[in-house]
Amino acid sequence: MFFNSFAFAVFLPIVFVLYWFVFNKNKSSQNLLLIFASYYFYSCWDWRFLFLLVFSTFLDYYTGIQIEKSQNSNIRKFWFWLSVIVNLGFLGIFKYYNFFASSFAELIQSVGFKSSPFLLDVVLPVGISFYTFHGLSYVIDIYNSRIKAEYNFVDYSLFVSYFPLLVAGPIERATHLLPQVKVQRVFDFEKAKEGISQIVWGFFKKVVIADSCAIFANQIFDTYPSQDSFNLILGAVYFAFQIYGDFSGYSDMALGMSKLFGIDLLKNFNYPYFSRDIAEFWRRWHISLSSWFKDYLYIPLGGSKGSKVKQVRNVFIIFVVSGFWHGANWTYLAWGVLNAICFIPLLLFNINRKHISKFRINWTFSSVKTVATILYTFSMTCFMWIFFRSDTIFDALQYVKGIFSFNFTSNCKEFISYSLTFLLCYFNYQEWRFRDVDFPLYKTNTLKLIFVLLLILLFGQFGVKKEFIYFQF
Repeated sequence: MFFNSFAFAVFLPIVFVLYWFVFNKNKSSQNLLLIFASYYFYSCWDWRFLFLLVFSTFLDYYTGIQIEKSQNSNIRKFWFWLSVIVNLGFLGIFKYYNFFASSFAELIQSVGFKSSPFLLDVVLPVGISFYTFHGLSYVIDIYNSRIKAEYNFVDYSLFVSYFPLLVAGPIERATHLLPQVKVQRVFDFEKAKEGISQIVWGFFKKVVIADSCAIFANQIFDTYPSQDSFNLILGAVYFAFQIYGDFSGYSDMALGMSKLFGIDLLKNFNYPYFSRDIAEFWRRWHISLSSWFKDYLYIPLGGSKGSKVKQVRNVFIIFVVSGFWHGANWTYLAWGVLNAICFIPLLLFNINRKHISKFRINWTFSSVKTVATILYTFSMTCFMWIFFRSDTIFDALQYVKGIFSFNFTSNCKEFISYSLTFLLCYFNYQEWRFRDVDFPLYKTNTLKLIFVLLLILLFGQFGVKKEFIYFQF
């Protein structure tokens, strides 16, 4: 069941009505309703993998309690590492086993030996990377005495399985979400109205911007050997807006529908394509994942302390792991390495935190420079997305080679749509104009909301239900 499906359009109102008008007596019954709704939501994809979600939930719930109760440091370490190893073990088997087995076999064959690797014929459980990281952060925080263990199994289960964020984030922290599920929620009409507006904007991002761009991006990437340089550049730009509209659209819908239930989720995107360098981009893109790696990997490695060599090492590790988190393919690893290469010079010159404050464009020389840095950062981001989108490293390199062949001979009209050009201009204008608030329809007027709904009806891609890109991660 996808957020952009008819089934979900029926599912969400039913859960909302039951939540506020049937199970509204106490928070425990509301939490149980949301758990059952979340399990049903997940089982609509594949009910057989529910056992993984339930097992992961019980494992981290139980080990968290044992870590807190144990006075012996060795016993605490045992329960801690049990949780970490089992969680990462499941993630490794389902997500990375076939990749490593195939890669090792290819390496063996390259030196003249025969190899027939045993591969698993199993699909990747949707959302496993997200709910695994939910549980890991919880256990790590207990082990480091940042939080207390949660003894209420219902409340903890909801923290892990809450359906708005279950399959594609944001990656929540126990310190933020658990306190909200442990208290009675009161219906807030203004928050619900704000949630509906955010759902509409997220839906617009997905079915209008992302899915419209996907039509041309897929055509260009699938036929890249026959495309000229201009079309290849268009393909990279289209994919940049496709993945942004797709993933941030999902996040907006998740945050919006959670507000309908009186629960606030972590902000996951903050207008990343208006960043002035790659460091700022990563403070604005997939914020919950970036902050997760910062808190649970980068800082434990030493963070920005120590020598420059150690700092560079830590940054490189973070980006490589981030790339590999996205999938078992060398293209994701290359994408992570490229981001590290762009980030490290900023670190070496101590300007990686230069662009933190908000900015205005007044069309002075300084403003022209700001616009130039934004365009440059966006261009570099589009370039790196080529590796993310390509099937193989060879395809990515050939795609880049095609761009820099400076061949502008074919007819580009095939991949330029007046309607899509208008939609992208409108989308970017709205994002730019309202970049200081959570989303462009925040506290908007009714006419603007109706206009966006009309754009969805007129230009939304409803023919084929397209799943969200980050479902595969």
